[in-house]
Amino acid sequence: MNRDLIAAVMDFIDEVTFWIYGGRGGDGCVSFRREKFVPKGGPDGGDGGDGGSVVLHVDSNISTLTDHRHKKKYAAGNGGRGKGKKMTGKKGMDIVVRVPPGTLVIDEDNNHVLCDLKEKGQVFIGARGGKGGRGNTHFATSTRQAPERADAGKAGEARHLRLELKILADVGLVGLPNAGKSTLLSRISSAKPKIADYPFTTLVPQLGIVRYGEYQTFVVADIPGLIEGAHSGKGLGDRFLRHIERTSLLLYMIDSTSESIEKVYHLLNDELKKYDSALVKKKKMLALTKIDLLTNLERKSLPKNIDRVPCFPVSSITGEGIQICIQGLAGLVREIKNG
Repeated sequence: MNRDLIAAVMDFIDEVTFWIYGGRGGDGCVSFRREKFVPKGGPDGGDGGDGGSVVLHVDSNISTLTDHRHKKKYAAGNGGRGKGKKMTGKKGMDIVVRVPPGTLVIDEDNNHVLCDLKEKGQVFIGARGGKGGRGNTHFATSTRQAPERADAGKAGEARHLRLELKILADVGLVGLPNAGKSTLLSRISSAKPKIADYPFTTLVPQLGIVRYGEYQTFVVADIPGLIEGAHSGKGLGDRFLRHIERTSLLLYMIDSTSESIEKVYHLLNDELKKYDSALVKKKKMLALTKIDLLTNLERKSLPKNIDRVPCFPVSSITGEGIQICIQGLAGLVREIKNG
């Protein structure tokens, strides 16, 4: 793996693990009223305060899990001890862990999915604080009017979490390295991905918002180019394929100058199927890129569809076919959203 790829992957963190601890509840208090004219007053020990909780909160201003890569644990505050005069101890301070939309929360110990955080402002209590102990006022009876008993506070929950980020987008771009995905994304949206004429220019997933009509938009995700064996980790393929799992539809992008467009299509299809068979069941379109490099005769021989998947010839350099492709994508996005 080259240094640029290592650096980019380190900047784009999409998986982290850490421990979270709810705060311990405060102990209950043993206390008795001792006032000037009440020398033998009854119990007045207050309850301990509840421990704070660790709360995961979706923040749409965050796009990766980078802020958490060096964290080993998040611990909420402990509850305060109860006091005399039936005063309850102070509640422990909650800890808020901010995560991007699309974060999957998994219990690392049993691999159980605890929560799927998709919506802006969504919250999940990962570890609840322990309950505060009861003060001795709770233990007074008709035969035991001066109890010297109080409960200890309860320990908070503890969990070993794994967070996995899966980008949320309407359309996922899929193609071999240098198929023109980044160039198309820069042409149809305001995204500014790195573009160059060599493989693996895109080292981390990119998002772009495509506007069509007067007020309508859809979101496109571009992942690094796939190579044969991507499903098993080659070229970090398995690391990045997760980011198209949530997309509504796929746009396969194939260089129209390829020796065999159908062969490339089936290679891409096979890699997706080996990673997750559900991916190839998604609705899809096919963009044949770089048609500005073809002669008129070569353009006429381009396939209209492959396996009943419609093909859209496009050139991100000249803009030819771009609007027709966008309209096709927009139509499918609407169709999926409308059920």
